[in-house]
Amino acid sequence: MEQNKAIFYMIFSVIAFAIMNVFVKYLNEFNVYQIVFFRSIGTLFFTIPLIIRYKVPILGTNKKLLLIRGIVGVISLTCFFQSLNYLAVGTAVSLRYTSPIFAAILAFFLLKEKIKTIQWFLFLLAFIGVLIIKGFGSDVNSIGLLFIFISALFHGFVFVLIRKIGDKENPLVIINYFMVLAFVFGGILSINNWRTPESTEWIFLLSLGIFGYIGQLYMTKAFQANETNLVAPLKYLEVIFTIIIGASWFGEIYNFWTLLGILLILTGLIYNIYVKRK
Repeated sequence: MEQNKAIFYMIFSVIAFAIMNVFVKYLNEFNVYQIVFFRSIGTLFFTIPLIIRYKVPILGTNKKLLLIRGIVGVISLTCFFQSLNYLAVGTAVSLRYTSPIFAAILAFFLLKEKIKTIQWFLFLLAFIGVLIIKGFGSDVNSIGLLFIFISALFHGFVFVLIRKIGDKENPLVIINYFMVLAFVFGGILSINNWRTPESTEWIFLLSLGIFGYIGQLYMTKAFQANETNLVAPLKYLEVIFTIIIGASWFGEIYNFWTLLGILLILTGLIYNIYVKRK
């Protein structure tokens, strides 16, 4: 029963994240900073009332680490949204999932965590997938690749920072730091390039934070409901859902090589989770 519940939570989470990614792609006429700004509003609408309701210390205890985590998260999020202006949404999401490679390497140097020989091989397999996408994939833009790898690098750094913070901070506080900084950063930098949304665009923009929060909430619930080695690989369904939605909504075309590259990335990273857990 708990296993089925965990699977349901994770699938619900990845659908929410996939929809958010596609909405960002749809809103590409807006400046990326404005999208970051609206992404934060929808989430803050949930986090701040919950922090007040449960009387959680809003500034947390390790303010320095929380601040760094927030800044790193904003950089990663901004670069990811920017990459969607250059790459197919499914390709961008797939390449961003190379972040566990960066996380493992950063943890190796910063936290002294061990990396098994088989893991280096799996990282290499995933990287070969990236090279295939770049070398043979259809219309893979170099600027988009630069943005997505910066995003993945900083996303990996986020994992390391959260690991460093551990359970000393309430998850709401960690998310809140991230979203408040995104609100300030996105709001200030979008002033000179502000575009007033029209009718349904308001709905799409405000829903970014809502779907982002739902995805985060149910992903957390999934990990709480069952073991990581069952739940974590389901996260990669986000790539499949995003490709399906991107192909049907935007008419994005993925050739054989692009799909092969995505498959190698997912194989390497999912098997790495299995190895790590074992």
